[in-house]
Amino acid sequence: MLRIENFSKTYKGNKKAVDNLNLRLDKGDIFGFIGHNGAGKTTTIRAMAGVMDFEEGDIFIDDISIKSDPVKCKKNIAYIPDNPDLYDHLTGIGYLNFIGDVFEVSKADREEAIGKYADALEITANLGDSISTYSHGMKQKTAIISALIHKPKLLILDEPFVGLDPKASLTLRNIMKDICNNGSSIFFSTHVLLVAEKLCNKVGIIKDGRLIAFGPTEEVTGDLSLEDVFMEQN
Repeated sequence: MLRIENFSKTYKGNKKAVDNLNLRLDKGDIFGFIGHNGAGKTTTIRAMAGVMDFEEGDIFIDDISIKSDPVKCKKNIAYIPDNPDLYDHLTGIGYLNFIGDVFEVSKADREEAIGKYADALEITANLGDSISTYSHGMKQKTAIISALIHKPKLLILDEPFVGLDPKASLTLRNIMKDICNNGSSIFFSTHVLLVAEKLCNKVGIIKDGRLIAFGPTEEVTGDLSLEDVFMEQN
């Protein structure tokens, strides 16, 4: 589902944010990407999502290169940044219908998806309100629903639990498990290591732009907790 091959990204000033990253995810994988701030997580995620150019290496989504065919790749993915930037002048339902139009989702399918996830995240009553009145948590919930409308093959999330209350966080974890059980894959970064350890079947640790651990969660952690492994590596 996802292959990252020899991916590197160097910014101005010869600062190498990511250095020769290689990893692979299969259908149904939930992958947790772990690292300190500035380790290269968001750079990798933005390149995967096709919102940042890069020169070295390549990223394949369902065997399609994000460099050579970004539009086709983007039809198969959904991306939620750590601070979702929605259109404040729209209502919640207006924004969700806009996203449904972009991905050419039928009226029936989008109504079913919006109803299901809005009820689960307890935001149905607020969908008619202007997004400008939403709290950060409500914007996060709306972004999550928008990402699920077209049933993406790969869901890319940057710190998805930030701003969510404990109940919404649990709901999101259950949603993540459900869509992966149905064949999608998830790549997400998080600082909540306990959640990553319990939720993910694969994890990776990045430090100073280099992947220093990757594999099935139980193999990476061994007899330790993910937190212990992370602290030993850092």
